Amino acid sequence: MNILTIDTGTTNTRVTVWKDEIACAHAARQVGVRDTAITGNVSALQAGVTATIEAALARAGMTMDAIDLVLASGMISSNVGLREIPHLLAPAGRRELAAGMQPVQIPEVCNKLIWFVPGVRNMTGEIGLHNCESMDMMRGEEVETMALIERLAITEPALVVLPGSHSKFVHLDARQRITGCVTTLAGELLHVITHNTILAGALDSDFATEIDEEMLLAGARSASKIGLGRACFIVRTLDQFTIYDRSARANFLLGAVLGADLLTLKNSSAIRMSPGIQYVVTGKPILREAIGLLVRGDDFFSGKVTIASNEIQADLAGYGAIVVARERGLLG
Repeated sequence: MNILTIDTGTTNTRVTVWKDEIACAHAARQVGVRDTAITGNVSALQAGVTATIEAALARAGMTMDAIDLVLASGMISSNVGLREIPHLLAPAGRRELAAGMQPVQIPEVCNKLIWFVPGVRNMTGEIGLHNCESMDMMRGEEVETMALIERLAITEPALVVLPGSHSKFVHLDARQRITGCVTTLAGELLHVITHNTILAGALDSDFATEIDEEMLLAGARSASKIGLGRACFIVRTLDQFTIYDRSARANFLLGAVLGADLLTLKNSSAIRMSPGIQYVVTGKPILREAIGLLVRGDDFFSGKVTIASNEIQADLAGYGAIVVARERGLLG
């Protein structure tokens, strides 16, 4: 069976062509729902998704006529995507996501039905200052989580860590259902602090490229004790008055930002955290290593830590969409 998966985020779209659930061709374009938000219409997004599909098909040596099933996930189903599909209310697992899939015809994009996988949100009802911290939502991470559950054979409660521009922490119960998530701006903060603040000179406007465990843990401790803002400024102090080199300073900053995320996990009402829960960590190699070290080095966390390999996390969104579609019965 030939399947085409579309994964659209805020700034990028990725398309993968699959033969019998094995990825055989990829294409990506810098186009996402941000384009819709800026322009006020979906024309640029439609054109970008179409171009990405055509590029992936060309690399696979196929035409759309050879595709049996088209699946879409991510921000493409948001109010600034190609078609808004309402979030499912947590708890939601593979069965609920499959039941919530919706087929949509968008001739401007392709001549096949596109099956959209819905996102998941924490709660419903009126949101105000009294409960807004409990609210969170995802579009795209739900299929990535379903892929990890299958590839890693997760059978116990777990916290899935998906670091990025917006880092996402997804809580799973014993039935492998998403019971909630919490989001931070860790990646964006790290980028802005490194490139667009007074710390740019102390960091040569660059991130840590290898782990310095001592400085990483020191940064995390600093953020948890005196706050992220003050911990960040210490990077300048280290530059001006100590012998620590650029790599050490970058590790201190990385530890401070990621340490603030651990503080979120301990105190957020958006997810029901248990110190002994197992952690499944994804992301770029240096982030995976850093988060693993910080979790293991924090007395609050006592659960097993599983670091996903590059092979495990390859094509997560597309494979997760296939997992959900299989549950729906779309794979025959």
